[in-house]
Amino acid sequence: MAAKLRTVAVAALFTAAAAKASLREICTPSFVRAALPARSIVPGITIDASSVETTLVANASFSSNSYPSATLGYCNVTFAYSHDNVPGDLVHVTYWLPSACQFQNRYVSTGGGGLAINSGNSAIPSGVIAGAVSGITDGGFGSFNTMWNKVFLQQEGVINWQATRMFGYQAHHELATLGKQFARNIYNVTDNKKVYSYYQGCSEGGREGWSQVQRFANQFDGAAIGAPAFRYGQQQVNHLVGNVVEQTMRYFPPSCELEKIAKLTIAACDGLDGRADGIVSRSDLCKLHFNINTTIGAPYSCEASSGAFPFPFPGGLPDGPPDGPLPRSRIRRQFPPQNPTPAQSGTVTAEGVAVVSAFLNGLLDSQGRRAYISWQHGIIFDDAKTAYNADTNKWGLSINGLGGEWAARFLQLKNTSSLASLGGVTYDTLKEWMVLGMNRYGDTLQTTYPNLTEFRSAGGKVLQFHGEQDNSIPTAASVRYYESVRTTMYPGQAFNQSVAALDEFYRLFLVPGAGHCGSNSAQPGSPWPQTTLQTVIDWVEKGNAPETLSAKGAIDTICRWPLRPMWSARGTVLNCEYHQASLDSWVYELDAYDVPVY
Repeated sequence: MAAKLRTVAVAALFTAAAAKASLREICTPSFVRAALPARSIVPGITIDASSVETTLVANASFSSNSYPSATLGYCNVTFAYSHDNVPGDLVHVTYWLPSACQFQNRYVSTGGGGLAINSGNSAIPSGVIAGAVSGITDGGFGSFNTMWNKVFLQQEGVINWQATRMFGYQAHHELATLGKQFARNIYNVTDNKKVYSYYQGCSEGGREGWSQVQRFANQFDGAAIGAPAFRYGQQQVNHLVGNVVEQTMRYFPPSCELEKIAKLTIAACDGLDGRADGIVSRSDLCKLHFNINTTIGAPYSCEASSGAFPFPFPGGLPDGPPDGPLPRSRIRRQFPPQNPTPAQSGTVTAEGVAVVSAFLNGLLDSQGRRAYISWQHGIIFDDAKTAYNADTNKWGLSINGLGGEWAARFLQLKNTSSLASLGGVTYDTLKEWMVLGMNRYGDTLQTTYPNLTEFRSAGGKVLQFHGEQDNSIPTAASVRYYESVRTTMYPGQAFNQSVAALDEFYRLFLVPGAGHCGSNSAQPGSPWPQTTLQTVIDWVEKGNAPETLSAKGAIDTICRWPLRPMWSARGTVLNCEYHQASLDSWVYELDAYDVPVY
C-alpha cells in the first residue's frame, strides 16, 4: 500500500510540473514511469516500468532528404512491454521527446525499410523537428537492429505468425497508440486539447503507414507515405523478373551494356517534358515515343571495378546512412555489394536491347496474360544486374537478393537467404509464386484494401509520393492503388469528379527523375520532397491542401496526379497538365488473376 501511495504521489507531482519542466527534468526514469500509458490504452499488453531507460541528448545535428536539417536537444526514452499469454514475448519502443517549449501537441511514428520494421536513428528525428514525440518499434524481434527475416521462421517449414502479424501491422498500431497517450501524459495535455498524430515512412515504411490507415481509421490524423512496398505477393517476386528474362532469353548483358542503354534512354527522353535538364520528368511520354532499338550499335566503355560495397548508394538510402546509426549488415540486405567487373568495351547488341525491352514490358505468363506492373522508362536496371565470372570470362545470372530470399524463405519456408538457383523457374513459376504470396500474406502484408471511407470520415489526410524512376518498386504500383481507391469509393462518378472527391483526403505525387526513396545519381539534380511531413501537418491543422509539392533539387515543384509536368516558355515555366494518352500508359490490366488485385 505504501508503494502504491508513493506512485500516486509521484504521478500527482508529475502532473503539476510537466508543463514547466525542463528537458533535463523530464528525462529521468522516475518522471517517465509516472507518464507511462495505463494498461487500458492497449488491452492485452503489460508495460514493464522497470525497463525504462532515458538519455538526454543536447545539440544534436540532423540532415536527411526526408526532413529539414536541424540542431536540437531531445530525450531518448526506451521501455518494453509484453503481450499477455504470449510466452517469451517482449517488445521495445523508443520515443524521442522534444523540450516542453518545443512540443506542439503532436505525435509521429516512423517506419522501416527493406525487411526492417524501423529505420533506426535516421528517420525518428523527423518528429522532434516538427515539435512532436517521435517513435520507433523493434516489433518484438529482439533488438532494434533485428530484421523480420531473422525471426520469421520458428523452424524450417513453420511460420512465426506472431512476428509476421507484428511486422504486418500490429507493432505499429501499438507503437502509435502508446506513443500518442505517452505524449499526452508526459506534457500534461488535458483531455479537452487535441494531440495530433502523424506517420512518416518510405518503402517498407510506406507499406507500414498504409497498414495503419487501412485498419485503424482514427489512429493518424495524417500520413506522409513514400514509395510503399505494398502488394507484397507481387512486389517481392517482381524483383526476379529481370533474372528470369535473361535466363529465358539466354543472354546476360554486361553491366556496361545495361548502363549504356539506360543512359541513352535518359538522354533521348530528357527533353520530352519541354526542357533539357538531364531529368526524365515524363517517363510516360518516353514509353509512348522512344524506340529503344535505336540504341543498338551504340559503343560503350567502362573501367574495371573492384566490386566493393557501394557507398554512397544511387538514390539514397531509405534505411539510413551507411555510416550512421544502422549497421551495414542491415543495409546489405536491400542493397547487396556490386560484383567485381573487368574493363569493358563493345557495342549495344540486339540481344541486350531485347532483354531490356522484355524487362520493361513486365511479367507476362505463358498465355500472354499480365501478372504484374512494370518499371518506368529511364530507370537504372538494378533488378537485371548480371555477374561476371573471371574463370570463364563470361557474364551470367546474379539472383536478386530481395526476390531470392522472398522465394526461398517466405514462400518455400527454408531458413536460407536466397535461392540456390533459378533452374526450371519460368514466367509461369513467377506468377504462381505471386499467387502463393498474395494468398498466404493477404491479411498481413498485401496492404491494398481500397475502401478508405472510415479514414476519410475520421478526417484523416494522406500524402503519397513516389519517384518516377524508382528502380525497386515500380512507380505505377502507387498509381494502381490510387486508382483502386478512386474507383472503389466513387464508382458512379465521372473521372474528374471522383478525382476531386479523392483530393479531399488523399493526394498522390510522382517525383520527376527520382529513384527509390530519394534522388537519383543517374539523373543529377533530380528532386526529392524534403518537407512532406510538414506539408501534411499544414493540411491537417490549417486546412492547406497541397496543390503541388515543394522539392529539393533542380526541379522545385512536383505536380499532383493525375496532372503531369510540362515546361513551356523555353523551359522556364512548369505547367501541370492533363494528358489522356499519358495517363492510360500508367494503367495495367492484371488479367493473369481470377480475383481483383488492388
